[in-house]
Amino acid sequence: MPQRVPFPPPHVPERPSRPLLGRKSGLGLVISNMVGAGVFLSTGFMAQEMGPAPILLAWVAGALLALAGARAYAELAVVVPRSGGEYLYLRHFLHPALGYLAGWGSLVLGFAAPVAVDTLGAGAFLSAAGLPVPPQWVAVALVCALTALQLASPRKALRTQNLLVASKAALVLGFVGVGLWFGRAEWPTWTPPAAPPGAGFPWRAFLSNQLWIAFAFSGWNAAVYMSGEFRSPARDVPWAVVMGCAAVAVLYLLVNWVFVANLTPAQASAVTAYESHRITLGHLLMEELLGRHGGLAMSLLATAALVSSTSAMVLVGPRVLAAMAEDGVLPSWLRARNGKPRAALAVQCALSLALVFTQELRDLVTTASGALLLFSSLTVLALFRVRSVEPSAPPPSRVGRACAAAFALGSGGLFLHQLWTSPHSLRGVGALALVGLGVYGLSGRAARARGLSVPVPVQRP
Repeated sequence: MPQRVPFPPPHVPERPSRPLLGRKSGLGLVISNMVGAGVFLSTGFMAQEMGPAPILLAWVAGALLALAGARAYAELAVVVPRSGGEYLYLRHFLHPALGYLAGWGSLVLGFAAPVAVDTLGAGAFLSAAGLPVPPQWVAVALVCALTALQLASPRKALRTQNLLVASKAALVLGFVGVGLWFGRAEWPTWTPPAAPPGAGFPWRAFLSNQLWIAFAFSGWNAAVYMSGEFRSPARDVPWAVVMGCAAVAVLYLLVNWVFVANLTPAQASAVTAYESHRITLGHLLMEELLGRHGGLAMSLLATAALVSSTSAMVLVGPRVLAAMAEDGVLPSWLRARNGKPRAALAVQCALSLALVFTQELRDLVTTASGALLLFSSLTVLALFRVRSVEPSAPPPSRVGRACAAAFALGSGGLFLHQLWTSPHSLRGVGALALVGLGVYGLSGRAARARGLSVPVPVQRP
């Protein structure tokens, strides 16, 4: 067995006396993390360079890539039924430094920054609906309220989360139903304004826009961050990850058919003013089909979707910090107590509030998408290291290994494409990596001085 890099011995995570999550709540957690404003924006940008068929094919490709990743993560969740996600898998099976970087990336780019952006979006939508409160203060109120609910009663917070998921699912399905019933059914014939006459398949735009699609699909791995709080982690987490991703994939394809069938590129270009007006394609379409009240209803739907996503991220994000603290690479006061990561919740809340006044949509999407693609593509490679690191662990299936290889090639290729075409967009990832490696070096040096090591609990037959 390869020599492990020394670390302090872990504080054994305390499983709640009554685990929070089962299959249904795990499924809701995944769906809630995935469905946000992204799917109601991305196609507007894509329609400027791509026609209806390439747009739908791009979403199919994004769905297949996400499903491959979900299937690979499902097998890792069976082997290591502990909360922590990418941090834990990379730390144990590849290298502790990679795990540490993934933990930092999840904290800042995977949770805190999207919480800030989603709550700002919810505030802007409510302002458009007539609420006389600046979006920044709505964002502050939502972040604090959802964090306070988690601190006060995780079970009540989970029930609230399940209610938000059910409401969001009903509203999105209602949007699809209205679009299919009142909208056009024939194949659209419009052409993108930026495409040159006689051009073939728009491969460059197809690849570039996969970043928007990847961001819209991000969140399919939400359940693995809370594996230790499921009643049966090895059974429920894989089911929630795969089924949640599949359900959202079908929903996204229906939503995008409604868009391409009913909106022209000129109408869809209104999303370029999203930063100032918070106009989504859904708002434009409902206003066209149902009038002003339809657009207002869509703004409320978008608000519900964003609040639900925020609630899920507030629930999941602190588990990464707690897992890192349990392994001794972050201060011990961040550990979960009686299954509740209260200190980590407070830290994520403070970081999200600090980011509320600094985030912009385009910068966030490009930076976060790049980082998430990089870390998730590295994570699935851990599946090929399971038996060499833990010989007694159950062997990964052929399907799992094939999905891991496909996802690593696809997402790794997209990351390299982004690095080649717009290297400036990944400056935030580079800065985060430098800070993370610096802190890791300090904590690792202190740990090696103590001569200690960290095992990770692995499920054995």
